[in-house]
This record gives sequence, structure tokens and C-alpha cells, in this order.
Amino acid sequence: MKYTQQTMEEQAALEAAAAMCAAARTAPKAKGVDLLHTMVLTGEDKDALARSLEALGQEQKLDFYLRDAQNLRQAQAVVLIGTQEGQRGLGESCGYCHFAGCDGCAQAGGLCAFDPMDLGIALGSAAAIAADRRVDTRIMYSVGKAALALDLMGPQVKMIVAIPVAVQGKSPFFDRKKKT
Repeated sequence: MKYTQQTMEEQAALEAAAAMCAAARTAPKAKGVDLLHTMVLTGEDKDALARSLEALGQEQKLDFYLRDAQNLRQAQAVVLIGTQEGQRGLGESCGYCHFAGCDGCAQAGGLCAFDPMDLGIALGSAAAIAADRRVDTRIMYSVGKAALALDLMGPQVKMIVAIPVAVQGKSPFFDRKKKT
């Protein structure tokens, strides 16, 4: 049986994306509280996300969103990693949120500092897997903002960061210029 270059590159990108999701899922979390979610998009779903990002870029006059939308189109897959928001129950001993304990943070509608920390650790774990697999990636908050706008991971997920995955002769994520 023959497998074309394109088929093998798409398979490698999808296998890497699956391993990246596993790495994000099993990454250490503050106090063992798991609020993370992962998702992979390919094909038309990925292209719909790129269109949403382009619309946001035009609406907000952010040229780099247009550039990132083009990068997303060039990738075979995109890994989305998001988090819900919630306090970890550390009480007065923490204070990283700048409120009087977890109750004060919740009452003020504040953000538990550990939500973005856990998300960052998960992103690092996923990026490490991508590097080990020799696939090209770039962490993009802009694509995550478009995923939030489309409510792709549900209303409980409040922060999403994306990692497009490409297997090509040259990484589309470097030598990038703003699209005008």
C-alpha cells in the first residue's frame, strides 16, 4: 500500500495533536483541581475558526489577527486548550488574586491566579510534545479568542489558547509579516 506525502503529513499532524492533548490533560494542576479542556480542529472546522479570527481582526482593526488567520489556514490541525474559572480553596494563605481569600475573589468576580498558571503549564507540556514530534507549532492567543467567540468549548470555558500544528518543508509560523 502506498501513502502519499500529504497523507503521511496530515496523519503526523493529527497524531501529534492527540499527544499534545494528552500532555495538556495530564499536566500538573494547582491543588489537583482539573478545569482544563482540549479540542482539535481540522478541515472545514479549522477554516471556520480562521474566518472567525479574520472577522475579529477586521472588526477590531488588528492586522496580526489577519496574519494569524492565514497561518491557521496553512496548518493541518489546531489544538485548543482552555480552562474554566474557579477558586482552588486555598483561602487566606494564597492572595495571588489580590482578594481576601477565595471567597473574596469569587464574590468580586475575580480570577483565580491558578487558572492561567495551569493553562500555561498545559501549553508548555503540549508544546514540548510538539517539539519532540518535530512538528511546527506556534502558541496563539488570537486564535483562542476566535474560538471563544464561536463558543467552541462551551460556555464554561473562559480562556482558550490555540496551537496550530503544521508538517511542511518550512514552518509557516516564522518569517511572518502582518497581512494587510
